[in-house]
Amino acid sequence: MVQRPSVPTAPQLVLVTDWGATEMDPDRIYHVGRDPLCEICLDDARVSWHHAILRPDGDHWTLEDEGSTNGTFADGHRVREWSVGVGTELRFGSVEDGPRAAVIGPAPPPPPAPPPGPGTGRPSHVTNPAMTGTFRQPTTVRPLPVRTTVRIGRAPESDLVVDDLTVSRRHAELHALADGSYEIVDLGSHNGTYLNGAAVTRPTPVTEGDIVGIGHSVFCLVGDQLQEFVDTGEVSLDVQGLTVAVDRGRKTLLDQVSFPVGAKCLLAVVGPSGAGKSTLLGALTGLRPADQGTVLYDGRDLYRDYAELRSRIGLVPQDDILHLQLTVRRALTYAAELRFPQDTAKAERQARVDEVIGELGLEQRADQPIHSLSGGQRKRVSVALELLTKPSLLFLDEPTSGLDPGMDRSVMNMLRELADDGRTVIVVTHSVLNLEGCDRLLVLAPGGRIAYYGPPGEALDFFGFDQWPEAFEAFENQRDRDWAGEYRASPMHRRNVDFTAGRLPLTEQAERSAAGPPPKPPPKAQSWGSQLSTLIRRYASVLRSDRTFLIIMVALPFVMGAMTRALAGNTLNAETALNALFILCVGGVLIGAANAVRELVKERVIYQRERSVGLSRSAYLMSKVVVLGAITVAQAVVLTLVGLAGVTINAPGGRGNFMPPLLEITLAVALLSLTAMLLGLLISALVTKEEVTMPLLVLLTIVQVVFCGSLLKLTGVPVIEQLAWFVPARWAMGAMAGTIDLGAIVPGKITQDPLFDHEAHLWLLEMGMLVVLSVLFGVLVSRLLRRHEPTIMRK
Repeated sequence: MVQRPSVPTAPQLVLVTDWGATEMDPDRIYHVGRDPLCEICLDDARVSWHHAILRPDGDHWTLEDEGSTNGTFADGHRVREWSVGVGTELRFGSVEDGPRAAVIGPAPPPPPAPPPGPGTGRPSHVTNPAMTGTFRQPTTVRPLPVRTTVRIGRAPESDLVVDDLTVSRRHAELHALADGSYEIVDLGSHNGTYLNGAAVTRPTPVTEGDIVGIGHSVFCLVGDQLQEFVDTGEVSLDVQGLTVAVDRGRKTLLDQVSFPVGAKCLLAVVGPSGAGKSTLLGALTGLRPADQGTVLYDGRDLYRDYAELRSRIGLVPQDDILHLQLTVRRALTYAAELRFPQDTAKAERQARVDEVIGELGLEQRADQPIHSLSGGQRKRVSVALELLTKPSLLFLDEPTSGLDPGMDRSVMNMLRELADDGRTVIVVTHSVLNLEGCDRLLVLAPGGRIAYYGPPGEALDFFGFDQWPEAFEAFENQRDRDWAGEYRASPMHRRNVDFTAGRLPLTEQAERSAAGPPPKPPPKAQSWGSQLSTLIRRYASVLRSDRTFLIIMVALPFVMGAMTRALAGNTLNAETALNALFILCVGGVLIGAANAVRELVKERVIYQRERSVGLSRSAYLMSKVVVLGAITVAQAVVLTLVGLAGVTINAPGGRGNFMPPLLEITLAVALLSLTAMLLGLLISALVTKEEVTMPLLVLLTIVQVVFCGSLLKLTGVPVIEQLAWFVPARWAMGAMAGTIDLGAIVPGKITQDPLFDHEAHLWLLEMGMLVVLSVLFGVLVSRLLRRHEPTIMRK
């Protein structure tokens, strides 16, 4: 902005501290304090979090103390306000040896830029360079190769070794081409290679300023050098103009939400129900991107570069993302197998698991089943799972929900320690008991607007209440009050939100984000077979540890088989044949459906989280089919043999259509059970609550009983006959009846069903229809699984 000549302006000055020099622009206010978000950050315990401000005041600068604990000193005197000019010496926290700042005149114009060298240049694909910490200084600098190849990976023999377990041993290669240009090639890595945030799927040219992402490291060509920048966890998050609307824009869930989060910061998000906390969490993590606005992860557009940055974000949902039957160590070990490359040695994975267990203080609980832990300890295990890949951003949704005040405090203290260790932690919570340990507090008002953002200790005074219940009650009772407008007009907003340097104007950023292409979902994990193997072993371990399931699994086929044997007697005749086949049919349906009807809905939160970090949907579904299918088929065989072994079946000529009668009936029951198992998975994928699965199982069984063809005449009845085509029991009953020629053994109106005839082609049709229904149910399950996935993963 051009100043009119008649308006005096403060001079441009430079403030020099032990942490660097800051050029003071007369159009801005500068905050001094220990807060990493301050323009002049002084990392000294004697300095208050918000210690003082330097502001232009007409034709000079004024220093104003902000009620600091240990005081602000100018030229040897403690001051509240002081005029600052060239030569002024300032001390903060102690007049004798507190951090010193000297005011000098403006720096001379810079000389012409030198050629790129170590530490110079910055990647051009960083969206907002002023907000980044990772790209301020390269970690390593090496000369670029000439007509050679640089092998990048975790293996010690690599030309460029990346010590990161998320990196494959042979991860990628940088090729120097004959014309002096370069290209990057991914070598089938587990977690992918990324160029400017997009996955590299074929040899791709790399130019100066491009960002090549591998694990927690990025590489950039600068002049004749290859610079490496490592994301150590001390990253900022800048939220700009997030807006989310539903019902075609008629209802706004988030309304222009903007705030900065500094490195190593613990931020708590609170607000009344319906204020948009969960929506904000989805937008910040990239799982449900905002309709407008953007999220800058250390200066990089999270939505644009989500495929690469997602591995640096940890999310602990409100519900446990754990299989409670497993021990702590085993649960973390399986998670490490899924998240680390297949070529990671078992010892390397176990070392990281042990490291995380130690970091969260779980050594004494490592070999204890998770279900036996307290609520606070289970939450620690959930956090441990997310820390395996060393995320820089950690989000938690209601981590203290259902915990007593002591556990609440313990969890919040744990989060404080995690932030202090070098990561940014954001927690959404309803609890206001232990907010004093947080660096920042975000209060959302109804309508998804910011009512307050700043230090937790100043929030109640800002609202004018003594206790939080009063504030929340006011949010509910005064919905017409412009909470967001009051905050925007306050000095608190200017101090905590507006001061961030280098931010784009919100309208410009929102328009740019809305106009750009939607964020791309991350690529599929490349090791599908490895994922399937891990999922099968994990699922088998979970079932082995579930005693209730084991008891039912073993008892059910024997009980149903005994009932069949009692009805069959020694021979299948006019009195026993129909009832025996009917019980086999019902037993097959119960076995398959009961095994599967709870399996997807009870793991939904686990699936959603693992899907967001690269789990293959088909591998997950196939693991269920393989394990449950093997169990179900074994149960079906037991059921049939217990029911009919040694019984005279009375098939025509003592033979079935293709095989011995008992074998044909066993195959029909096994295929029926397998189809019913997939139908059970379909129900489990369809429902939203585990409690409704048992009533639906009863309803499913009744439908199979009615439409199997042994109670009612179905052939020739319009609509009913067509509906029966989609009932597995209908075809299984036909296959078993055809094997023994039920119509000949039990003459009657119902048994004269054309599907009961002893014909080879009919038996093949009936078995084929069971296969078709199995495939149909499997496809539907896959589609329903997609419906429950994070928005970014739906393709």
